[in-house]
Amino acid sequence: MTDPLRFRQIHLDFHTSGAIDQIGSSFDQQAYQAMLKEAAVDSITTFATCHHGWSYYDTKIGQKHPGLKFDLLRAQYDACKEIDVNVPIYLTAGVHNVMAEEHPEWRIITPEGNYGGWTKSPLDPGFKSMSFHSPYLDYLCEQVQEVVKLFPEADGIFLDIITQYEDCSQWGLAHMKEKGLDPMKKEDRLQSKVDALYKYYQRVTDAVRSIDPKMRIFHNSGHIIPGYREIFPYFSHLELESLPTGGWGYDHFPLSAKYAKTLDLDFLGMTGKFHSTWGEFGGYKAPNALRYECCAMLAYGSKCSIGDQLHPTGQLDASTYGIIGEAYRDVARKEAYVQGAANVADVALLSSISTHAEDAFKGTGDRDTSSDTGAARVLLEEHILFDVIDTQTDFTAYKMLVLPDDVTVDEGLEARLQGFLKAGGKLLLSGDSGIDPERGMLFDIGGEVGETSEFLPDYIVPTEELRAEFVSNPMVMYRPSRRLKVTDGESLGDVYDPYFNRTWDHFCSHQHAPARPDSSGYACGVHKGNILYLAHPVFSIYRGFGQVALRQIIGKAIRRLLGEDETLSLSGLPSTGRVTYTRQDLENRSVLHLLYANTINRGGATELHGGNVAGRQMSYEVIEDLTPVDNIGVELKVDKKVSAVTLQPEGKALAFQQDGGVLKLTLPRLLCHQMIVLED
Repeated sequence: MTDPLRFRQIHLDFHTSGAIDQIGSSFDQQAYQAMLKEAAVDSITTFATCHHGWSYYDTKIGQKHPGLKFDLLRAQYDACKEIDVNVPIYLTAGVHNVMAEEHPEWRIITPEGNYGGWTKSPLDPGFKSMSFHSPYLDYLCEQVQEVVKLFPEADGIFLDIITQYEDCSQWGLAHMKEKGLDPMKKEDRLQSKVDALYKYYQRVTDAVRSIDPKMRIFHNSGHIIPGYREIFPYFSHLELESLPTGGWGYDHFPLSAKYAKTLDLDFLGMTGKFHSTWGEFGGYKAPNALRYECCAMLAYGSKCSIGDQLHPTGQLDASTYGIIGEAYRDVARKEAYVQGAANVADVALLSSISTHAEDAFKGTGDRDTSSDTGAARVLLEEHILFDVIDTQTDFTAYKMLVLPDDVTVDEGLEARLQGFLKAGGKLLLSGDSGIDPERGMLFDIGGEVGETSEFLPDYIVPTEELRAEFVSNPMVMYRPSRRLKVTDGESLGDVYDPYFNRTWDHFCSHQHAPARPDSSGYACGVHKGNILYLAHPVFSIYRGFGQVALRQIIGKAIRRLLGEDETLSLSGLPSTGRVTYTRQDLENRSVLHLLYANTINRGGATELHGGNVAGRQMSYEVIEDLTPVDNIGVELKVDKKVSAVTLQPEGKALAFQQDGGVLKLTLPRLLCHQMIVLED
């Protein structure tokens, strides 16, 4: 394979209407080069084609933008290569307005007989979805091959919008008939959708690799589904699209990156320079926000990509590249401490999505779950070192597995988990995880798990050891628990039922009835040996409601089970701070990354012109100020004698004490991101 991905990439959108002329009229090679160099950019994904369907190079297959009088892609490409900036090349795939207008029969048709996908009415402004069952796929493959042949030294091919829908076009119906599928059945239409996606993956990847087997290729569908590895042979690397202000939020990327880091694929994170999301001209993210996002990518072991949108005249925006430059000059100083680093984790979060990844890919299941998101948030906020894994991951690398709320355990997974436990591994279960509909709880938790409680909500009083710092009375739990009777395990506390559920004929106050004075006789959790079970779907509750008290309870339960196996202990870092710990064996060093920034929700529901924004988002998660945190205590278990500790990239020595396998130090000040480097 080619060299590793570079750290400082731009994804330069150029979706440009055919109604605009003078395309590229202000492009100036020297000014373009100067802007990229000043912003410390070392790779820029550049457009061959856009969603409107226009081509930006001299093509014999596609249609050149009517307002473009020269080969813009070639000019951009040559300018970048001259200054050693990589150029992956972008082509639209799943939407293509020029072809939709020339060949409307190639569009996706819904079972109801309407156009399907992004834009359904001819009166709606927007992009039109194409069927990969149709001859459109032939056209796409021909254009991909044309680009690879014209730009043999390109640094990869990026294909976008790899999405299909239930397709009852003539092509979709013909495929279903050929395969013996019944278009009257939804499950068969969804199978046809999967077939169309695989047809795309196979043919387009072959179109690239038949010319250059080493050419990088990435197929973007906006999200990587944990556990669905079947498509990875068609990828050379991953690009994790995650714009915090574009609807993803600041906790989406850590979840994706911590999964990607466990795979044998190089990857980069993709944020945007926009205040909102893709397609925004004249929107600028606050510089501190972009700096934090790039530092977070480094901390999670990722290369960086920042989305931008080129003006139709072809001139880069000076304000944008001033902001990007602040972030990327910082990345340039730090990237040596990230290259080739392996993540160190005590705990593995077994993604619930990964137990039904095929359903998520097909469209019959969710692409993300409240349980996964809530569990990741708890682990991030409790500063526990963890990875996100799927059912195919080797469990032996971890001291403890967390199965959040709704992890389906089949016979194969059960056997592997029992083997993990037998070897001394620890298992934390919650809610319905580990419960078979026929056999009940599959693991010896020290209790009997019954049906789901009839009460919504109920209340808990954990044992004193697990209680939140500020709560000792019955605390409301917003989702029902499994009825748990402790046998030979240790109870973790009591469930208190309400007087009644809220109905028309008996209700109390504005929400729910209070707890009865006496406990229900059921437990809220149980601990036996190396298994701990919590009877509520605690992670989904935390995702939905964000109770600080609940997070403290879960955190204490995790640490109770993890015990002496916890590698890292911090003091003084707020819950909104983030921590990762990595190892660079070739450099004989370990790197502790600390991150901190305050996010705040701003804005509200409003009407906007943008198709990507209107009706999608009620507020924006914003970082404006970077506030320092002083005197963070670090206690770290190490298996080597540490010769020196330095703050990087400053190169400043930091005092530390090592007593056998325990190292202690105090970080005087954290501002945004600090790498603490431990030299062997």
